[in-house]
Amino acid sequence: MIGPVAGAFGRAVWSQLHVRMLLLTLMPFVLSLLLWGVVLWLGLQPLIDAVQAWFAANDGFRVTGNLLGSLGLDALKTVIVPLIAVWVLLPLMILTALLFIAIFAMPVITRHVSTRNFMTLELRHGGSLGGSLWNSASTFIIFLVLWLVTLPLAIVPPLGLIIQTLLWGWLTYRVMAYDALAGHADAAERTHILRTHRWPLLIIGAISGAMGAAPTLIWLGGALALVLFPLLAGLALWLYVLVFVFTGLWFQHYCLDALARHRTDVSSERFVAPLNASIRDIN
Repeated sequence: MIGPVAGAFGRAVWSQLHVRMLLLTLMPFVLSLLLWGVVLWLGLQPLIDAVQAWFAANDGFRVTGNLLGSLGLDALKTVIVPLIAVWVLLPLMILTALLFIAIFAMPVITRHVSTRNFMTLELRHGGSLGGSLWNSASTFIIFLVLWLVTLPLAIVPPLGLIIQTLLWGWLTYRVMAYDALAGHADAAERTHILRTHRWPLLIIGAISGAMGAAPTLIWLGGALALVLFPLLAGLALWLYVLVFVFTGLWFQHYCLDALARHRTDVSSERFVAPLNASIRDIN
């Protein structure tokens, strides 16, 4: 199980170093940056004001102050409201990066990997752009709910990092595996691959989740993170896009290899089954 995962990882690293794959991070990054530049300019202060009002109305300052004090994080008391506002926005930043990757990057990734490593693998078009968007959107809704429920645990290391890793792992597994198989596998093949290879795919998702959680650590700098917010927001967006592109390459290499091996096994069974039947009839 680990061998194919490690092999796909090595091929993904090599693919990521290709100039085309490095340049591929630019378009989703620029689009996300433009979108979130407008959103943050218009909506960040109203969001902070709303969180401030909620804290004031629900005794949130006393509760979070006591919790942070017990954890030795008193320095965060003065910036907890802006930090929570930023953490609430993070899932939406991830969603836009993910959607832009699905729309603009995954078709390029699929062509890049298939033309170099799987030229003879037949295209059966079992997925579609609409299916990809629906899969991404439905998965992200569940992810968003879980993110909000576990958001208070983000200030409790290392529990926050572990939860982030698991959430990212599940998210990337659900989204990237579908996109990686959409062009080459038919619906039955995709279902078979996702079922029989779910544990290796979850391993890839968990490792990718750990990498995807790394940009979140940018916001743990307290007041400094808020002062440098525009710069750090752009850096976080680019890191998200870079991680998504690499993750797409990793899933693409693994899934197409698994699909190729599955078709070889099916062809062998179709050849061997009649042969065995003929031998039984002769005997």
